[in-house]
Formats: sequence, structure tokens, C-alpha cells
Amino acid sequence: MNKKDYYETLGVSKDASDVEIKSAYRRLAKKYHPDINKEEGAEAKFKEIQEAYDVLGDENKRRQYDQFGSAAFDQTAGYGGQGGFGGFDASGFDFGDIFDNIFGGGFGGFSSSSKARAQQGSDRLMRVRLTFEEAVFGCEKDIKLEVNDKCDDCNGKGGTGEETCSECHGSGSVTTEQRTLFGTFMSKSTCSKCGGKGKTYKTKCSTCHGTGRIISNKTITVSIPKGVDTGNRLRITGKGEPGINGGPNGDLYLEFVVEKHEYYNRDGDDIYLKVPINITEAVLGTKKEIPTLFGNVKLTIPEGTNTGDKQRIKGKGINKGDMYVIMDVRIPKKISRDQKKLFEELEDTDMDDTVIKDFDKFTERNDR
Repeated sequence: MNKKDYYETLGVSKDASDVEIKSAYRRLAKKYHPDINKEEGAEAKFKEIQEAYDVLGDENKRRQYDQFGSAAFDQTAGYGGQGGFGGFDASGFDFGDIFDNIFGGGFGGFSSSSKARAQQGSDRLMRVRLTFEEAVFGCEKDIKLEVNDKCDDCNGKGGTGEETCSECHGSGSVTTEQRTLFGTFMSKSTCSKCGGKGKTYKTKCSTCHGTGRIISNKTITVSIPKGVDTGNRLRITGKGEPGINGGPNGDLYLEFVVEKHEYYNRDGDDIYLKVPINITEAVLGTKKEIPTLFGNVKLTIPEGTNTGDKQRIKGKGINKGDMYVIMDVRIPKKISRDQKKLFEELEDTDMDDTVIKDFDKFTERNDR
């Protein structure tokens, strides 16, 4: 007869504690449960896991196993033998915890809890438009919300004349028998009549229609921190959807959409500004007033400036960012006769430009 190593089946050492054994069983039962794992051999593996825990999860049986091995349980242990669950002694063990983990709230759609649990409400997302200046410097913003509040007329109960629920007799749940391939389960589900509260009311509240909550419009003032950008979010605690069965409200998330500025362009905390200069300023250089987020500053533009040349003004961006001034040399489309003569006189000056000379040589080679 083959010897069975229950410790190896559960993946624990022989000196494992009761907590470690129970934890290993929970993990493996979830992994190989046939309702979850459809692979070939999963059902057989699940039976082995059940058998191993039937022995190692019981102090007396574990002591016998350590002394005599699996032979001591060949007639009694195993899936399909005697015991609470097909040979598995379920006394003192909460199946609901495992099946809650496997199915996310009760085996086969049933809840193991005696009453409906309090749940936090869902979060809400709201988009808020900001001007460029509001985003840069921060501001106070009034936000209009549709809020689901507790009904004052019934104090959030949904009615008056409190009574014990006749369906669940105050327990908040009803017991359901479910037959499966692995045996019969006695499971509990939330009572549909009282919603798990265990109580009903003789008179339903006419204000909230028995829900215990009313919808109202409110305006809240929110402080927008400076430096936010499009896509950034701000969480407002407790302003989301209402909780269930007395649970707390969810949160409200404000997602910002920042309008573009007429002149400034933003890249993170840095600001870019394209500054137009005429050809004389570009050639001779000049001092020019530059508008920044914090007022005008005087910037020296060196002679011989070209379009695309960039200068940094430190600390004039957002928060600790900088401002970059991009030069845009504007070429006149119409000039007078005298102006034209001046430019013609300057034509030979371009021959001193190394870039122009190299390009002219390339043009000559390409024409051959």
C-alpha cells in the first residue's frame, strides 16, 4: 500500500504550526477547487488536499499520523469516507472564509455571513476645467455635487414602527441547502426582505421611499493646490457614492483639465514662451521686456540671434521650474526701395558665414 505524505501534499514541514497548515490548506483549496480549476487532475488533487488537512488539521489525528503514518487512516480518512465533509472533519473550521475568497462573497453565490456586511460606497470621478492661471497659482473652486445623504425624516432607517423581519427572524440571513458534486452545503444568504438588517418597518418613509437616503444638490468649496496639470487628480474624502448597510461613503476624485494659454506653453513645471523680434534686433542685439508668470523682466538678446535660439530665465516657471524664451526672428514681407538697397549692400556679408559657405560647396558638388 502506498504511503501518503500529507505534509508534502500541503507543502509544509513536519514541524509546521497549526496556523501554517491551515493557511496552506486555504491556498491550495482555492487553487484546485473544481469549480475554479477546470484542468485535468484538479479534482483528484483537491481530494488529496482535503484528505491531508482532515488529518493534519486535527491534533489527535496528526499525533497518530506522526506515529503510525497514513496507514492509521486508510479506513477512515479520505475524500468520500466518513466524516463531516466527505471524510473531512469540518468542525471548528469556517468553510465560508475559504469560499468567500474563492468566489468573492459566498460559495455558489451565497454569503457565509449572518448579516449583510457594511460596505464602503463606490468612488466618483468628476472632471474640473481650470484656466491656465488657476492651475499655476492654485485657487478656490466651487464644485456642484449631487449628494446621496441620510434621510432626516426617518434618520436613515427607511421607515417607522420597527419590527423583527418575519423572513429571517432578525438574523439578516436565510439558510439555503445546496447539493453539489461534493456533497450538500448549508449556506446562508442575505435576506431579501430586510436587506440583511434583520428589521423591517410598519410604515415606509414617504420622503426616501424606504431607502433611508435622499438625493440633494450641494456646493462645496475645494482648495486647488498650485501647479496642477491636466490629468492630475485630487481626492475629496467621503463625497462619493453612499455606503451600503451603514458603510462609509466612497471618495470623490476631481480630475483636472487645464485650458491652454495664448502665449505660454507648459512642459511639467517649465514654461516656454516664443518671443518675436525683428531682423534689426536679431542682427544688432537688444534689451527686451519679457512677460513671465511673475511680472516682466528685462532680457538681453545678443547680436546675431537666430530663430529657435533659447535663453533660460531661472526660477520663473511653475513651483521650482524655469522659463525658456524661444526667439522668433520675423522677416518683413514688404520693404521700401531704400530698405531693399540696404539689404543688397549686406548680401556680401553673408559670405563670411561658414555655414553658408559649406552649404554652397555642397550645392556645387550635388550639381555635377
